[in-house]
Amino acid sequence: MRVPTAATTAGSLIGGWQLARRTGNRPLGGVVLAAGGVLAGREWARRTSPAVTAALVVTYVGAFGLSHPLARRIGSWPSVLAVSALTAAASYALADRRSPR
Repeated sequence: MRVPTAATTAGSLIGGWQLARRTGNRPLGGVVLAAGGVLAGREWARRTSPAVTAALVVTYVGAFGLSHPLARRIGSWPSVLAVSALTAAASYALADRRSPR
């Protein structure tokens, strides 16, 4: 079964942030973030080359890191939505719209 990695990455970034925010338990949000990364990473590895997989992993982890300083400038919701959209777009363009190899 094909897992849509665009939805997985965006959902785990948004869901992990919301869970951490609402519960006050940041590690719990990190579990959601990590689970989404593992699920997406497995699909990227199956569908694409190692170089594309590595680029998408860096994009996903970088989005998480970028969301923190960006939130100070534009606010939490806009920041998380922006990095989630960018990550989802990259996932779709490089992995989801391509047929499995």
